[in-house]
Amino acid sequence: MSCIFCKIISGELPSHKVYEDENVLAFLDISPVNPGHTLVVPKKHFVDLEDADEATLCAVIKAVKRVGLSIKNNLGAAGYNLGMNNGAVAGQVVPHLHFHLMPRQAGDGLKLWPQQAYGPGEAEEILQKIKIF
Repeated sequence: MSCIFCKIISGELPSHKVYEDENVLAFLDISPVNPGHTLVVPKKHFVDLEDADEATLCAVIKAVKRVGLSIKNNLGAAGYNLGMNNGAVAGQVVPHLHFHLMPRQAGDGLKLWPQQAYGPGEAEEILQKIKIF
């Protein structure tokens, strides 16, 4: 087992556990964006979002909601960003499905991703390629 998150789940590596149930573990990120930055992972190894079954995804998102509420209520965070990097090109460093909850405060300096506009006809073209009929 070479997956660092699987080693954390098994107890082989230490972590600061925020939440745990039979299907999910949440622990503090070792390189937080802001204090309280928490990772929520399924205990069963899935590489990415598409790899996971729906029951696991439901369990994980329920845990995300519980952890997010705890961050808001107990850290006094005004909100949080929920992030998920799906695939190496998207910034996924550990190939084990995980969600980031990053506590936010006004003026904390964290920037969101840059945005751009569609060119003429581009939105319609993209829509036809990805629309689920």
